[in-house]
Amino acid sequence: MVSNIEASLEFYIKGLGFEQKMEWKPNGKIEWCYLQRGEVGLMLQEYRKVNVPNSKLGLGVSICFICDDALILYNEFLQHGLTPNEPFVGNNMWVTSMKDPDGYSLDFESITEVPEETTYTDWLSKTNEV
Repeated sequence: MVSNIEASLEFYIKGLGFEQKMEWKPNGKIEWCYLQRGEVGLMLQEYRKVNVPNSKLGLGVSICFICDDALILYNEFLQHGLTPNEPFVGNNMWVTSMKDPDGYSLDFESITEVPEETTYTDWLSKTNEV
């Protein structure tokens, strides 16, 4: 559930590279849509004015995408003007994360053999030394 579907569509389509596959416009404005990128699908639905929660959205929610290469996505997201967190290695995976317009935490992770707690900057500097 999102508070502003236009802002969410801008973020997920232009920023993250999803494609809109379906939409529902009961009153001439998108209220629900299905987005897809590769084999990942998401549905977004805007709150109707009568049922918007009083609390902040996204608190305690983390959506984790296991992908082929989180580092490629990190650099792609930077090129699209987003501000993902610097990747680091945790649980044998590269992890980069950011928040969507409603504050939902999005994590992009890919398996690696790089040592735990290595940051992308440290890894790049060691890779360039070789």
